[in-house]
Amino acid sequence: MTTLIAFLAALALLIAVHEWGHYRVARACGVKVLRFSIGFGRVLWRRVGRDGTEFTLSALPLGGYVRMLDERDGIVSPHEREQAFNQRPLRQRAAIVAAGPAANWVLAVALFAAVAWLGSEVPKAVLGTPPAGSLAERAGLHAGDWVRAVSPDGQQWQDVASLPDLQSAIVRAQALGESLHLSVTGAQGHGSRSVHLETERLAGRAPDARLFNDIGLAPLAEPLIRQVGAGGAGAAAGLMAGDRVLSIDGQAVPDAGFLRDAIRRAHDGDRSRTMLWRVDRGGQAVELEATPRLVDEAGQRIARLEIGVGAPPERVFVSYGLLEGLWRGVEQSWDMAATTVRLLGRMLIGEASVKNLSGPLTIADYAGQSAQAGLAPYLDFLAKISLSLAVLNLLPLPMLDGGHLMYHLFEGLSGRPVSEWWQRQLQRAGALILMLMMALALSNDVARFAGWH
Repeated sequence: MTTLIAFLAALALLIAVHEWGHYRVARACGVKVLRFSIGFGRVLWRRVGRDGTEFTLSALPLGGYVRMLDERDGIVSPHEREQAFNQRPLRQRAAIVAAGPAANWVLAVALFAAVAWLGSEVPKAVLGTPPAGSLAERAGLHAGDWVRAVSPDGQQWQDVASLPDLQSAIVRAQALGESLHLSVTGAQGHGSRSVHLETERLAGRAPDARLFNDIGLAPLAEPLIRQVGAGGAGAAAGLMAGDRVLSIDGQAVPDAGFLRDAIRRAHDGDRSRTMLWRVDRGGQAVELEATPRLVDEAGQRIARLEIGVGAPPERVFVSYGLLEGLWRGVEQSWDMAATTVRLLGRMLIGEASVKNLSGPLTIADYAGQSAQAGLAPYLDFLAKISLSLAVLNLLPLPMLDGGHLMYHLFEGLSGRPVSEWWQRQLQRAGALILMLMMALALSNDVARFAGWH
């Protein structure tokens, strides 16, 4: 229920803001607005405003629209002709069309700034032992390294305040096929050095669990067993929640990252290897033997004990002042928009995985998770979706605001509007492209929830 409420609330807010942008600029330009609708289909609620606009809430909340007086849609009485959309100057028509995406962009900036002002407690960017063969291991990262800044070229650096900041930079670099430089120190902040993370080697890969394991960045956490799955290999070995792992096969276990990697590699070909564990259980050292089960994961054979490992990582409270937070909102929105456009371009030419596209099921799931996590995570989610909506609507597809802006650009350059015949053909093509994108995003959602990738 939380997921459904959070998802519907997000849709209602973002659609309302988008259409409000169109509505306010249309009214400012003297255009008569006939209807402001949130949703499509059967009208559930309506009210008529002082300016004669009909405000409605409809049954299907997957969009909205602002219907303006327009001679292309029907007969307009002579005394209202000046209030028709098609009679306004080109610059005003373009401003009305652009106002919807602009409103979503402004909302994203405000929400990102609000998150920065509120602050949140997040994991510190101190890394655990990277998996063998991962990018992090090849870069020379070790348990206890504290990432302080990132850079795409090793020249211009951006501070890293927390692990989520680092993860966002990693995901962006991998999706765009770029490498990333990390400025790291020891856990106490001493001994600064720079390392090169070759994220471009994983360009085009889908954002799944195997990808993040191959990157190899996880927070430093004590090798504590959080939970033991009933009937699993860990339970059969006698492991218990609360055990702190001291060593495996005589080798000391420094952190949870080392422990996870040791378990994954505990097999010789198609046979599991029995490991000798030594754990601290209530102050007493206990030795036991554990034999993992082999499972197939993304085409690889890995060993599993069906246990959860790792104590909660060290956390820090991150917040920003008034102007600093506002500037952070501007920067975040611009960086995310630029990354989204570049990623879409790379998907179009086959250099990035189309599995990066997410549909309504994934968005609803994230809405529920963020709402349960607290106010700041939910506002951050809203900001990202609002900005995604702004960028999507600015794509030059005839069904979207960006397509209408392209019509206005053509009219401005040629001195004549796009013919009705061409508009019909472009509308059909745009509708087909949008349907294909929606089908692809929905299939990605189904595949994620089914565990197919």
